[in-house]
Amino acid sequence: MLRVVNMCAGYGKLTVTKSVSLSVKENEVVALVGGNGAGKSTLLRSIAGLVRVSEGRVLLSGANIASWPAEKIARAGLALVPESRALFPAMTIHENLKVGTYASRPSRSEIACRFDMVHELFPDLKKRAASRAGELSGGQQQMLALGRALMSAPRILLLDEPSTGLAPVLVAELFEKIGSLKKQGMTILIAEQNVHKALDIADRGYVIENGRIILEDTGEALKSSERIQKAYLGV
Repeated sequence: MLRVVNMCAGYGKLTVTKSVSLSVKENEVVALVGGNGAGKSTLLRSIAGLVRVSEGRVLLSGANIASWPAEKIARAGLALVPESRALFPAMTIHENLKVGTYASRPSRSEIACRFDMVHELFPDLKKRAASRAGELSGGQQQMLALGRALMSAPRILLLDEPSTGLAPVLVAELFEKIGSLKKQGMTILIAEQNVHKALDIADRGYVIENGRIILEDTGEALKSSERIQKAYLGV
């Protein structure tokens, strides 16, 4: 579904990701873990077309999208939930969700089906459909950002630090929802500082440090790695 090959990307003369290679198979959940400033967000933003790729390739179902603008990548079926959530605070929950349909331009009946799917996953969004996004708690805003991405019916979903700023009980609820998406066959690449939660849900994982991939293995193998336990799990 997604393959990144020797990708370098950054801001101006600053290269953040350095010859990064990774892959995500269809119906697979892959975790990208590492500390703050390791390059996780830049990598996801580069894949989504928001940061310029200076070298390497980004292949989505075989097509090299490295030079595509973000809106074309979105139309191709890749949806990013950014760390900032990037909601429209003055708009209602319903309106924010509908924004997610614009890239794929579905029919009215398909939009209705997508609303049903998102409301089933996040019942609170249906109950508060007329509330403004700016009135929601942090956890509710994260659910809305995820719901908006799902409204595009993505082929692959990129989640950038979804647990940032959430209380532990809300983090648990969020990962429960992500687990539900996994059971439905959603293809997901998740960048997350909460290494334990990310590896619990992942089929495979990559560890990134200083813009480079240093480890790759199954989620279970990385969790049991002495190096990972010392560096990220406090063992």
